[in-house]
Amino acid sequence: MDERDWLIFHVLYEKRNITKTGQALYISQPALTTRLRQIEEELGAKLVYRSGKGIHFTPQGEYLARHAREMLNRIQEIKDQISNLHEGVRGTLRIAATHYMTKYKLPRLLRLFKDKYPQVAFKVTTVWSKEVLHLVNTQEAHIGFVRGEYPLPDEKKLLFEDTMCIASTEPLKIEDLPKLPRISYRTDDSVQVLTDHWWRETFSEPPFISMEVDRLDTCRDMVLNGHGYAIMPSVILRNVDGVHTITIRDKNNQPIIRRTWMIYQKELLNINVVNAFVEFSDTIDYLNL
Repeated sequence: MDERDWLIFHVLYEKRNITKTGQALYISQPALTTRLRQIEEELGAKLVYRSGKGIHFTPQGEYLARHAREMLNRIQEIKDQISNLHEGVRGTLRIAATHYMTKYKLPRLLRLFKDKYPQVAFKVTTVWSKEVLHLVNTQEAHIGFVRGEYPLPDEKKLLFEDTMCIASTEPLKIEDLPKLPRISYRTDDSVQVLTDHWWRETFSEPPFISMEVDRLDTCRDMVLNGHGYAIMPSVILRNVDGVHTITIRDKNNQPIIRRTWMIYQKELLNINVVNAFVEFSDTIDYLNL
């Protein structure tokens, strides 16, 4: 089995569907079915079978699939070390980041880094913060960018802080919020905990949710078009005109803050491209990036 075969089994184990696996890997369904049959012949064992409810794995297939991620990580580790034997900084830097970082910070950051190290390539995965933690902890990502308060590894760097605020196109009073239309958005658990805790400390009745959206930037745009108010990180409103904000504060009158971190595993610093990126990061003003 080669790297592609291990990837097929890893994705198939996640999708449990031939069509979806083929789409994810850009392999036609007949070609994928043929390759699975060839792998079974090479190993001399039945690995998967189909039913009306999708793909199922035999005990041998389960064993193979459970080791697929381990094998893929090992192959990537070998590639990293081979790249590391070259002089200078080269290779692929694997980054896991939240949607906010991927959209607003990483494009310029990676361009600046590549200007300095032109032989570096990037693989960027956009996920929620708790998934970033998982990818860094399993070393599927070299570098992670997380927002919020999570149990972080020892190797971390605080990039910037921003306050949570109420945003609207019209001036409003905090005591009126329960009666006003609020726009909610899908976000990391840590942010939801922050805002829910503040609301329970401040009000005895639930908010009036008039609209739910999937992303923070979509929520901001809805606010700017007058559909209601939202509670959001102030950083998303930088350089945005026509919006009124009120910083929310806890019962001790302290502003409620959301922090953004860069995280990594210390042992990966022996990879030149990882070490170079961590050192390069120290020169960057992330808040104004």
